[in-house]
Amino acid sequence: MEVTFNKRWLIAIMGTLTHLGLGTVYAWSFFQKPIAGTYGWTNSETAWAFSLAILMLGITAAWCGSKIEKFGARKLAVIGVILYALGYIISSFALSLGSLFLLYFGFGIVGGIGLGLAYVTPVAVVLKYFPDKPGLVTGMVVMGFGLGALVMSKILAPLFLELFNGNLPQVFLVIGITLLAILPFFAQFLRFKNPSSASLKSSEKIEVLSHILKLDYLIIWLVFTFNIIAGMIFISFQSPLLQDLLKLQGFTEVKSLEAKGATLIGVSALFNGIGRFFWGSVSDKMGRIITFRLILLIQIFVFIMLINTSDVMLFSTGVCIILLCYGGGFGVMPSLIKERYGSTLAASIYGITLIGWGIGGIFGPQITAFMIDHFPENAGNNAYVAALVLLSSGWGLLFFIKTKNASPDVRHKESLKNIS
Repeated sequence: MEVTFNKRWLIAIMGTLTHLGLGTVYAWSFFQKPIAGTYGWTNSETAWAFSLAILMLGITAAWCGSKIEKFGARKLAVIGVILYALGYIISSFALSLGSLFLLYFGFGIVGGIGLGLAYVTPVAVVLKYFPDKPGLVTGMVVMGFGLGALVMSKILAPLFLELFNGNLPQVFLVIGITLLAILPFFAQFLRFKNPSSASLKSSEKIEVLSHILKLDYLIIWLVFTFNIIAGMIFISFQSPLLQDLLKLQGFTEVKSLEAKGATLIGVSALFNGIGRFFWGSVSDKMGRIITFRLILLIQIFVFIMLINTSDVMLFSTGVCIILLCYGGGFGVMPSLIKERYGSTLAASIYGITLIGWGIGGIFGPQITAFMIDHFPENAGNNAYVAALVLLSSGWGLLFFIKTKNASPDVRHKESLKNIS
């Protein structure tokens, strides 16, 4: 039976709300400084909890992309959001015990696996329902993930910190219970219109392998990863970096510093979310590769500016623009993969591509953490130079990629599928 307009948009909305809950992981920088300060862990040690979560997200998404049809989108999404919520609950016990490794296991491993299972499924589902608007609708869905940090940093975390007098274990516990109560409802709407119990055929697996071993795909993957590393430099540490700049201007009151840091997280999260929707829509008109070139070029200019200023307003503006472009990478990538490799292979190849997210989740936060721990007086600038080198390299590499939408064989297969 043909899916109605309203039903497919309901699924897209539920996918967006699922991503909104998952995207609360992006508010990690809100907790980075309080956790490190309370337990005496270094910035690098503390940041590994977030890095592991993003690493496991990428690895799990790579596996999940080729298994969605076999196990079902709804089942994987529901299991994923439950695991993500349990990650917070386990983290609560880790903080109560002062156990760094239990925090790694809970927030990083369990929560990260949940993120990977639940992230890729809404994207795969809406690509099936919206062949006519791939950039627009996948941009809308992943926009939810970007906005999750706004919900956490300006609503959930401040509310629970106030209720529990700054008790971090209790805050993490209540956040986990809240997510566990809400997210499974959204996730249960995520199902394919023509579900199949089969995984990719052997011939399709070989085809996936042949595509990902080609130079074009390697360049796309590297550019995606470089873009993520640049954004992660701020996602994991924007609040501490802002607070350090404010201290240089004479601000010393802790709660005021934390509040300003939370505001930046919330505003930049808005840009992160809008960037996914905005750049996804732009790519429908300009083309995916041209859009990616523009995304990287804008960031190159912004990082050059950040290296040459210590002004708080310019820093905050720069963070917002970087995260607008960071989100844009996620808004463009699903439709880019579908165009170049076809809808049959899109979920599998997109899942593999998200390994770049996992790698970026290690290098981005750890670059900044290393600089703060070892070169505190010039930590920001050192991290910005690293990002600038990566983005410039990625921008140059993109000129080796043709701007065509899809290879002739993919276009032929897709046209035959539409006719049938």
